[in-house]
Amino acid sequence: MDQHEKERRKQIRNELRQKQQEEFEKSLPINREIFEKLFDDLDHQLGKRNCDDTNQLTVEFLKKNKIGNIENVVSWLADHGGYCDCEILANVEEKFEN
Repeated sequence: MDQHEKERRKQIRNELRQKQQEEFEKSLPINREIFEKLFDDLDHQLGKRNCDDTNQLTVEFLKKNKIGNIENVVSWLADHGGYCDCEILANVEEKFEN
């Protein structure tokens, strides 16, 4: 494979990654900043107590922050591996790191 072909493949990979990131951003049911605050809140709360295998802390955060589409957010989190508060931190937060 020559240098030109390597560069072309690298560009295609970068474009694909960019497209995947754009699709991810479009799929978010609330804005990124609220998710980041949620992750910080969960990290703080779970530092004080263990996960009870529910998403109770997440729902409390969403209600406290007057999020209107809580069911959509909870469903989106579950679709991305966050079935309980600790899984939201373990599985979903990493998807926000670029």
